[in-house]
Amino acid sequence: MLLVLVLAAGLWGLGWGMKAPVRARLVMIGILLAGVILEQLVLPPDHPLRLATGGSAQVWVVLIGVLALAYGYRAGLRRLKARARPAEAAPEGPFTPAEIDRYARHIFLREIGGPGQRALKEAKVLVVGAGGLGAPSLLYLAAAGVGTIGVIDDDVVDATNLQRQVIHTDARIGMAKVFSAEAAMLALNPFVTVRPYRRRLTEEIAADLFAGYDLILDGSDNFDTRYLTNRIAAQAGKPLIAAAITQWEGQISLYDPAHGTPCYECVFPTRPAPGLVPSCAEAGVVGPLPGVMGSMMALEAVKHLTGAGQTLRGEMLIFDGLFGESRKLTLSRRADCPVCGTGHGRAAPPAPPV
Repeated sequence: MLLVLVLAAGLWGLGWGMKAPVRARLVMIGILLAGVILEQLVLPPDHPLRLATGGSAQVWVVLIGVLALAYGYRAGLRRLKARARPAEAAPEGPFTPAEIDRYARHIFLREIGGPGQRALKEAKVLVVGAGGLGAPSLLYLAAAGVGTIGVIDDDVVDATNLQRQVIHTDARIGMAKVFSAEAAMLALNPFVTVRPYRRRLTEEIAADLFAGYDLILDGSDNFDTRYLTNRIAAQAGKPLIAAAITQWEGQISLYDPAHGTPCYECVFPTRPAPGLVPSCAEAGVVGPLPGVMGSMMALEAVKHLTGAGQTLRGEMLIFDGLFGESRKLTLSRRADCPVCGTGHGRAAPPAPPV
């Protein structure tokens, strides 16, 4: 009998060493025991092999029966426990454990905390333009956990963009900027929803598009779009964060006439004459400057959505990258503004869009 047990243990060890499934190892041992029972029935009672393997088939039948009962009992108990186990409860609160870990540095901030991070997750932000200013804005909005981010742009990625538009890559040259931006944002944070709109912002679609968002960020590259964005945002009562850059300088403000601030057209009532303010393509722009101003746009968005600190509502920040200086101007509404129509004020001349 000891010989059979040693053989069974050897088969089990061999199967384990070969990483065979448990069922396969049990089958091998079953074949061994079936052979032992067969030789007990066939060989004479005084045969040495029969004596060495127990001397009686009944011993092995009883042993196999006991093992089968034990295995069946264990399997049945396992099934009962599985049925009795309550369903796993859905995680409480708005965040999964992975999101809590991801946004921990925000949650630790007294000014943001859990409620502020929840506000970011529930927010819907539209970014006009996926170029120099839109690139860092979109990346940092996604990284910050803004739940729904829309981006509208009709352009495609060009090699000349890559000196400053860090959301795009060389491998995506020729791809629509909104889809390139979507790929980068989801690669950075799969917990956000990105809505790409591959088209130019026009009068026909602006009002319906803005209605679905809480906050508008303007990083467009022409004055027509800037004035249109401001007018539709003001009409819809949507706060607007707009920045502009040229060469080494940038400016940014939060325009929210629904809450008493001037709108963009209050500050810049007339467009510069053609050729007076050269574009980035004509005058050049230092690569990191859009990153600085676009990141400021995302920072203002986070502050606005969470209620943290003091935003640039009613103020304009002007940044000089060449000399490392910045200053702020107080803005006022104009009584004759065709968009918001109250107040009076003056500001510095506009910088051209990126």
